[in-house]
Amino acid sequence: MADKAITAEQMRHYDSYTINTIGIPSLVLMERAALAVRDEVLNAFPLNLQNIVVVAGSGNNGGDGLDVARLLHIAGVKVTILNVGNPDHASNEHQVQDRICQYYKIPQTSDLNVLKDASLIVDALFGIGIDRPVEGNYATAIEAINNSDAVVVAVDMPSGINTDTGEVMGVAVNATATVTFAVNKVGLTKSAGKKHAGRVVVASDMGTYPVDD
Repeated sequence: MADKAITAEQMRHYDSYTINTIGIPSLVLMERAALAVRDEVLNAFPLNLQNIVVVAGSGNNGGDGLDVARLLHIAGVKVTILNVGNPDHASNEHQVQDRICQYYKIPQTSDLNVLKDASLIVDALFGIGIDRPVEGNYATAIEAINNSDAVVVAVDMPSGINTDTGEVMGVAVNATATVTFAVNKVGLTKSAGKKHAGRVVVASDMGTYPVDD
């Protein structure tokens, strides 16, 4: 399994197996994912912790980002959450993570100018599911990330990269490192995806695939 690369549909199958067959709740998987990203940020980029901005979309990848923000906040790091997208479309898991971040009083904003002073950016806009060109506020946010001088750590996939093909869906984040979950993704191994991903870290201890697979 260590050398395997999978598609978005295969990853969804593994997640479904873990949640519905093994019985591990989705919020537990989210916490494991966030812990892996937190560890990469703290251990690989200790000189870039002065001012971290977590860029969060409204789906579960954004929920992962909010979870990362909370873990970094608890670790004593200055964190700001930059929300992009429609909060009315937030997933249930995202809403849970948002309530927790509000409890911890982690600053949140929708102003892209917050990226200008970032020392490190966590890209949690899109996960594995993107299948159409990035447009509107999302494209503007990705361009702002790429125009920053900050280190960029992508959550699961660099936002804007197709998980199955590695192609750029209009515009994509240029990551310094990508922490992908359970198994490597095909899109991180070929085409533009490999270039945009930077250094790929596979957080393999996620329990998100059948043991006999």
